Formats: sequence, structure tokens, C-alpha cells
Amino acid sequence: MTGPIDGRPREPRLPPGQIITRKWPILHYGNVPRIDPSQWRFRVFGAVEAPYEFDWAEFAAMERREVTADIHCVTRWSRYDNRFSGVPVQPLLARARPTAAARFVLVHAAPDFTTNLPLSDLDRPANLLATHHDGEPLTPEHGGPVRLTVPHLYFWKSAKWVTGFELLEEDYPGFWEQNGYHERGDPWGEERYGSDDYIRMRRGPRR
Repeated sequence: MTGPIDGRPREPRLPPGQIITRKWPILHYGNVPRIDPSQWRFRVFGAVEAPYEFDWAEFAAMERREVTADIHCVTRWSRYDNRFSGVPVQPLLARARPTAAARFVLVHAAPDFTTNLPLSDLDRPANLLATHHDGEPLTPEHGGPVRLTVPHLYFWKSAKWVTGFELLEEDYPGFWEQNGYHERGDPWGEERYGSDDYIRMRRGPRR
């Protein structure tokens, strides 16, 4: 996101190598899962002092926020002024009380997708567990009923069909990061792809 909420200047607005689109392209790996909200659960666990889980009813009762943000895909399209509404991420992290050693997060999503990012990138006021886009419920193809939105990073970090945050003391790559994408994904630095050394070092059994 550009603007005051994350400290970026508003100009230039378009990251290098990107092209503006008015459409919202649908991109994902594999089939679109059909998620029954009555069966949905969200966990915050790992390097935290108070791990917890909540269901859709508790989630629906949480305080909501609307954020207007630009989004940027690693495939080189950008879309301006998206209105996302949902539950802010920061209170969810605070409730779990991350340990002093927690520095990274592995985001879990259905059916078995993961993506990793530094805790400092997730713990920001613009980030949401979003349920609506431009006033309408998110469709399953766009990650509904709930997806993560982390607008200041390439949008593959904004996992669709999100189900949990696993806090970690050491970084561990998610699905696309294991398959060649950058471990952080800053659009302004064109952090599209990672190094082979990083992939070889981090792929393999979890400790």
C-alpha cells in the first residue's frame, strides 16, 4: 500500500516493472477449494505464549476494518484503490503474545498452501483477514470466504483461503518460495525470485 499507513511516499505509485489493470486477474495453483464456514477454523500457534483457535462465529463477531490499498502481482500487474474489509491482523497476533524469539511467520491456507514472511511484515495495520473486496464478499476464486491481505508485498504473500499463522524463530519457505519465488517479495525492490542457494538451504524437513 502506498501512503501514510505504511510510510511510503505516494509518488511514484507504480512499482518498477508493473502494468496497471482495472480487472482483477484470477491466479492460483491447483483447484479452488469450497470452504464451508461452519467447518472453518483459524489457528495462531508456534512461537507464542498463548496459542489459540477460533471458529467462524467468533471471527464474524470481531471488530472489522476497511483498508484501501494498491495490490501488485509478481506476474507484473497492479490494481489501484482496492477496498478490502475484514479483521485486522495485529490484534490477532497480540492476543497470541509472540515470544521474544519469534521473527517469522508461516501462513497456512487450504488445501495445503503455505507462504512465509517476516513477523515485522505481517504485524502491520494495513493487513487484514479480509472477507470483502469493494463492498462485495470475496468469491472463492479470489480467496473467499477469507483471505490474508498484505498489500505492501507481492500478492502471492496474501494467501487465499487462509487457516492459520505459525510463528517461527527461524525462516522457512512456503510453497512458492520453495519453487523459486523470493522469500520476502517487495514490489519496490522487484523481489520476484529467490536464489537457488536459498531454496536448496531451506527446502527439506522441518526441524
